[in-house]
Amino acid sequence: MATRMDLDGRPIKPLTICMIGAGGFIGSHLCEKLMAETPHKVLALDVYNDKIKHLLEPDSLPWADRIQFHRLNIKHDSRLEALIKMADLTINLAAICTPADYNTRPLDTIYSNFIDALPVVKYCSENNKRLIHFSTCEVYGKTIGSFLPKDSPLRQDPAYYVLKEDDSPCIFGSIEKQRWSYACAKQLIERLIYAEGAENGLEFTIVRPFNWIGPRMDFIPGIDGPSEGVPRVLACFSNNLLRHEPLKLVDGGQSQRTFVYIKDAIEAVLLMIENPDRANGQIFNVGNPNNEVTVRQLAEMMTEIYTKVSGEPALEEPTIDVSSKEFYGEGYDDSDKRIPDMTIINRQLGWNPKTSLWDLLESTLTYQHRTYAEVIKKSMVKPIAS
Repeated sequence: MATRMDLDGRPIKPLTICMIGAGGFIGSHLCEKLMAETPHKVLALDVYNDKIKHLLEPDSLPWADRIQFHRLNIKHDSRLEALIKMADLTINLAAICTPADYNTRPLDTIYSNFIDALPVVKYCSENNKRLIHFSTCEVYGKTIGSFLPKDSPLRQDPAYYVLKEDDSPCIFGSIEKQRWSYACAKQLIERLIYAEGAENGLEFTIVRPFNWIGPRMDFIPGIDGPSEGVPRVLACFSNNLLRHEPLKLVDGGQSQRTFVYIKDAIEAVLLMIENPDRANGQIFNVGNPNNEVTVRQLAEMMTEIYTKVSGEPALEEPTIDVSSKEFYGEGYDDSDKRIPDMTIINRQLGWNPKTSLWDLLESTLTYQHRTYAEVIKKSMVKPIAS
């Protein structure tokens, strides 16, 4: 493998990376990238390894000596500090990050995203190890524009809704709106990491993902996740399409979101890994402001694309409206828009996303159809009584 060079023309030395949450959606794509294109080693930590099994078996794979899977839960495993000590860099991807859980499991959400992350930060700081911590765009909460009158022309001014890492305030709903339990926990761990950097010299990078989309995202309820589970919007809509059910639009699907392709986003993470001088001490938005749609528009696009990739006709009534209380339960609240400002990541790392929303949805839905369509058909066939 040819010597890799960083953005400043210096050779990149091989790293050992302790990746917490390596078996998840983002972790699986990052492990693939690291194995295929770099000489770096990965200590892959997770409770499950289903999404990275293809990287672990068989032993004859060309990178077999560069990835080790360690089955552990960071809540209560004495091996965690030793594994962090063995590595040059720790990447923490572990989280509960499904909106349906924020209302129904607020304690688990807070513990997972704040309490369980504390030892990781502590061990990195005490052992002088670099940390890349995955946060969320949810830390921004609501936009300033959402508090303006609905007919105010200022609602169209980017200053009131584009989210900037070093400038935008974090605005959450009231305490009884438990939907913000996730965002508050994530913001507090960000503040702790930042303080460790300021007071104790921790080298850190914080990543704020804006809806990373692609194959292996989340789960399909009753197939590779709990039957009663409610995944995030793209997997939720995929599940409806695979089962020929109407797509449920919460509160009419008027919220606006941006979506970025997982492979584009992983390029950004690799730049952070290999350019510490440019990434240390930084908070990075990673998203695609060009891929902005309402949730209703997303449902319409996905219905059209799924019809194309599956060859199956769309339902006569492809969507239905449901209230947020009906779908998520009491205590739900939402932000109106989430559009990332890309100035800092573009300046520091020269990164820009490339994949259009149509293309990333086509890639993802092709994968979903190929992976799940037949399994779901079989699961829906009812046995005939004799």
